[in-house]
Parts: sequence; C-alpha cells; structure tokens
Amino acid sequence: MKNDIRVQRAILNISQQELAERVGVSRQTINAIELGKYIPSGLVMMKIAAVCNKKVDDIFVLEEKDWE
Repeated sequence: MKNDIRVQRAILNISQQELAERVGVSRQTINAIELGKYIPSGLVMMKIAAVCNKKVDDIFVLEEKDWE
C-alpha cells in the first residue's frame, strides 16, 4: 500500500512526532507507515486522514501486489 503521509506532513509543516501525537501512536509507527513497512489499522488511517483534512483514499492507495 502506498501513501503520501510525508507529503501531507510537509504541507502541514509538522514532524513525524507531531503527527504521531495527534493520531495517538508512536513516531516509530508513523515512520514505519511512511516507509511502507507497516499497514495501519483502519482507525489509524482515518485519524491520519482527519489530521490532514483529507479522505483516507487520498492518502492511502492500494497497489497491485496488495491484491495477491
């Protein structure tokens, strides 16, 4: 699953730590999500989207390999 959290953070001018605090997860979790090493729960995706004032599918996009 691809995501553009890094871009959204840049637009909001916030750090991984600040996003993590707003969402209620660790900075390491945000880092792992950004790097595609961890797929967050639906709740965390919705919280990230809410902080960024975007829809979930504006930030998170399924890739072909996600269907395998």
